[in-house]
Amino acid sequence: MKKLIQTLGLGMLILTVLVGFTSCSKDDDPADNDLFVGKYEGTISYDDMNNNDNDVTAAEGTVTVTKVGDTYNFAFGNGIPNLNGVDFEKKDNVLVNIGSAGTGVIRIDAGKLTIGYTKDSKVWTANCNRK
Repeated sequence: MKKLIQTLGLGMLILTVLVGFTSCSKDDDPADNDLFVGKYEGTISYDDMNNNDNDVTAAEGTVTVTKVGDTYNFAFGNGIPNLNGVDFEKKDNVLVNIGSAGTGVIRIDAGKLTIGYTKDSKVWTANCNRK
């Protein structure tokens, strides 16, 4: 009986390890899941180069990241306009923006969001950590 319990215990351990390996595929592309969706807190700012009245100076605030289809949207706090429809690709386990209508860098990893992005004469910046 003792031998049967040990054999069953070993079998359960092996089964658990196998299930763990198959569910954690290295081929899982972060661009295909919602790992980076969430709320980030830190320093954010906005510069409208055509109208200085719309500028928001650097201050503590939030950025909420959502994913719609294959693009990401960034909802800023502090009265900063949202930045929507940004495309990303995976590079070294982070998301880096590609080929959108703007220029600059938006970089997201599991715990940090960094934005330095210009589009239509407007500049969004963020240096935030996941909340």
